[in-house]
Amino acid sequence: MRVPYPRTPHLPWSPGVAADDLRVGDLSGLRGREVVVTEKLDGENTTLYRDGLHARSLDSAHHPSRAWLKALHGRIAAGLPAGWRICGENVYARHSIGYQELASWFYAFSVWAGDHCLDWDRTVRFTRRLGLPVPPVLWRGTFDEKALRTLRLDPARQEGYVVRTVDGFPRAEFAARVAKWVRRNHVRTDAHWMLAPVVPNGLGPHAALWEVRSGGPVDVPALLTATLGGNTSSNGADAAGPSGAGGTVERAEEVVADVRARLDLLGRSGDPRLAGVLAALFAETRRSGLAAHLVAPLGMPLARRVADLVDLHTGPHRPFPDEARRAGLVRLADAVDIGVLHAVAAAVLTGRDDAATAEAREQVAWSELHADEAGLLGEAPLRPLRAELRTALRGCDPEAADRCWAEARQAYADGRIGVPEEAPAATWRWRSGHFPRLVLMAGPAGSGKSSFAQRLPGVDGIVSLDELRQARGSRADQRANAAVLRTGLDRLDTLLAGGGTVVWDATALNRQQRSLVHAVAGRRDALTTHAVLLVPDDLLERRNADRTYPVPAEVLAGQLRRFRPPLPGEAHRTWYVGPDGTVGDVAGSLADEEPEIPVEGGSVRDGTPVFGEVG
Repeated sequence: MRVPYPRTPHLPWSPGVAADDLRVGDLSGLRGREVVVTEKLDGENTTLYRDGLHARSLDSAHHPSRAWLKALHGRIAAGLPAGWRICGENVYARHSIGYQELASWFYAFSVWAGDHCLDWDRTVRFTRRLGLPVPPVLWRGTFDEKALRTLRLDPARQEGYVVRTVDGFPRAEFAARVAKWVRRNHVRTDAHWMLAPVVPNGLGPHAALWEVRSGGPVDVPALLTATLGGNTSSNGADAAGPSGAGGTVERAEEVVADVRARLDLLGRSGDPRLAGVLAALFAETRRSGLAAHLVAPLGMPLARRVADLVDLHTGPHRPFPDEARRAGLVRLADAVDIGVLHAVAAAVLTGRDDAATAEAREQVAWSELHADEAGLLGEAPLRPLRAELRTALRGCDPEAADRCWAEARQAYADGRIGVPEEAPAATWRWRSGHFPRLVLMAGPAGSGKSSFAQRLPGVDGIVSLDELRQARGSRADQRANAAVLRTGLDRLDTLLAGGGTVVWDATALNRQQRSLVHAVAGRRDALTTHAVLLVPDDLLERRNADRTYPVPAEVLAGQLRRFRPPLPGEAHRTWYVGPDGTVGDVAGSLADEEPEIPVEGGSVRDGTPVFGEVG
């Protein structure tokens, strides 16, 4: 059934209202509610269904500006459950505003399940999963008329804004939950845009990323521009172009074509698809530099997932004891998408013809077979385990819940539990939260570890190796490192024995260094959290130069070469901290939001993983 998009009423202070427009007479549907304000784009209102699309008019005829959108619809339509529809703005053709830096020619602004409009956060997750951006968010908070009246837009580049409640609502309440502000004289062309020659709006660098997310073709040079900023000769990621593809665009296109085909077979779209493509593209890049560099164009969650795939993709190339494969794959399943991992591992071998490559190819196929038999190739294979614990631990202290989640994952990997229903009983001893906490910092000099540690609330003690050296006479004196480390570990043990929260403030550049701290935490049964500082190399060098106690340039360069950030699963949970000193992503939290995955029948929760008995 086709449904026309409702007419959006104007806010009382909207200057662009015309004689035949609707105006909000009562703001009670917005007052007291959390709202989100998005930019109103100057395009054509369009609705997408599983089996078709139309502009605002249900009988809209063909127009050249809709050809690209029809191709996009063909790629994503299967991801729309029957009875669902996506409403958005087709901005392919220039109307009154000429855009130059669009992320896509289609922006989704609402998702409807029958007559119900999804809440905003679920809308964003659902559309991103299909590869569709949403309009720029200008403001969010409890409805504040004064704040909205003072929003400043550029009328030469912005048509207006739309305010809607963050919560979802039925279609009958649309006029009370959605309203718009439009600039004065917003139509500024002499002829209707549909009667004029089509002039496409301009796309910005991020459009290449959204094209990959939506299942479109992969433009390798455009991806390099979007991620490396056009600098493919030298950057903080140590990436001389597409490093995982032999350093040439031609080789990169061969590898990317292979991984794209494998991801299509897996049914991956959205961020998982983009992560796989980028991991294949940068497969030989230094992981720590790559993660820090990709934060700006991709955001922390996706940047670290790409970097984790880069770090782990060679694992399936190597022989592994068959009796331990399932346990190893389960441990990896909470760190990376196992299906995407194998797609990248196979794709980087394409075009190579030697005995070592043939052996690696065979190992990848064998590992993938084991993963398939264990039900781990789906996008969220541990979802049933997570759901069971979430139900059992509802209302539990968040840190205790995270500890239980980590212990449940380990128990399932070890075969100590075989079905989700066994997880609550297997983790009961940690529900009280009566255990010490350790935050283990990891990052080179100048990455902001000490500043981050000082801002953490509820900390009972900080063990700083620099301060221990200072107490011996000099922070720069590395000659007594062994004695300083022993003193630090002893102090850590004493503090954890008291049951409090302790921070280990040192570079902790590799697993061997971190293992000494983990041994102490393990003896005290502490909840261990890694705080990984991901800061681009060039910024680290500038910060180091401005520090009160800078390290020599050659020492910092050595730290950058040796830095191997911990992977998810090496601690109970992991915080990823960006250059601004805030946590941009968390791995290992029971409260993590999982991706919206559309399936037949109207549900958007993934029902595909198999969680079988351990045998």
